[in-house]
Amino acid sequence: MSNEYALAGMTVIKHHFTLPLDYQKPKSNTITVFARELRANEPEAEHRPFLVYFQGGPGFAAQRPIDNSGWIKRALKEFRVLLLDQRGTGLSSAINYVALAHLSPRQQADYLAHFRADNIINDASAIKAILSPKEKWSILGQSFGGFCVFRYLSSAPNELKQAFITGGIPPILANPKEVYQHTFARVKAKNEQFFNRFPDALHLVSQLAEHITRHPVILSSGEKLSIEMLQSLGIHLGMQEGPENLYYLLEQAFIETPAGRQINPWFLSQFTQYLDYNDQPLFALLHESIYCQQHASNWAAEQVRQDKPEFAYQSDQPFLFTGEMIFPWFFEQFNNLMPLKGCADLLAAKSDWPALYDLDVLQNNQVPISAAIYSEDMYVDMTLSLTSVSKVANLTYWLTSEYEHNGIKMAGEIILDKLIALNKGNQLR
Repeated sequence: MSNEYALAGMTVIKHHFTLPLDYQKPKSNTITVFARELRANEPEAEHRPFLVYFQGGPGFAAQRPIDNSGWIKRALKEFRVLLLDQRGTGLSSAINYVALAHLSPRQQADYLAHFRADNIINDASAIKAILSPKEKWSILGQSFGGFCVFRYLSSAPNELKQAFITGGIPPILANPKEVYQHTFARVKAKNEQFFNRFPDALHLVSQLAEHITRHPVILSSGEKLSIEMLQSLGIHLGMQEGPENLYYLLEQAFIETPAGRQINPWFLSQFTQYLDYNDQPLFALLHESIYCQQHASNWAAEQVRQDKPEFAYQSDQPFLFTGEMIFPWFFEQFNNLMPLKGCADLLAAKSDWPALYDLDVLQNNQVPISAAIYSEDMYVDMTLSLTSVSKVANLTYWLTSEYEHNGIKMAGEIILDKLIALNKGNQLR
């Protein structure tokens, strides 16, 4: 069976690697990690160095390319691109309630403790030893992928030629509660922008909220639509085109029938596609842990929310969406997360997470780094990002309000070209 195929403007090669689950016990359990190599359709392309892409998340597979466009088009002018399905995602060994059903909650939690950025980078390093043992890698991280880049810079900088980061400077000095204090403030500002921009949006969502408090509404996935789920749609407010798509969803929530106003079946189907926690359980299970270094998260987002009554829905106060936050109720309301509730509680209480970043190494970093920091970013706070930047040597950043968090998707060719130029200038100094 061939592992090679063609897409418009490029050749694709599929790689499967058998790697240790626990690098401290490399001869014990193994997992599969998948990576997709992209090459331009040019004779010299197979000899170009690698650029390894770390996807945002955590818990999301690398993008599935359609053609030679966007940031990939810019990258393939100088590199072969390696799209890594981080462990537990995509074609790498799967994480979901079915795959974990044979384990107790404690065994599930112990297993998933090996799926953070430290082991993602251990996988990347092991893959490098196979694909590119003599040549240093360039790496690109989007969002959580930038957290992985910082881990790589901390643990194995000798393997790297240069690094690029888009919307993903981790808060290396902040604990989870501090992160969510900033996040809730950003989300509240995005709510204000959304409701100011679409004057009838508050009325639309308030009507919907009132309806689902009085009448049971069942989504096409079989779940009961709750106020908490409705609020969670705010995760889209920080993306370019996200507010527009959310508004158009709310516009069609109801239809008029001879029996009166009813929930639109189209809305019930579309809603399940706007919240992907059922499809991406690793995101819900490990999101708070990406901020943990030798301390527990203890459901940090929920703790912060308890101190912000404006986010507790009341019919007599303005409706507010939440954002990129994981709450305990996820594991009580989403079908595919319910079987993992015990595991989630154990992970939230885990206090011995190892450190992810080495401040001494970062302060003496020699690897050229260029980063795009989005001043309006709802997910990765600008203030915390700039604090981290001040602790890292040889990092040049581009602060811009032109793009939202998904800038790499919307204008990737422009953004990556800018970062490549910044690094080339950095290397000439």
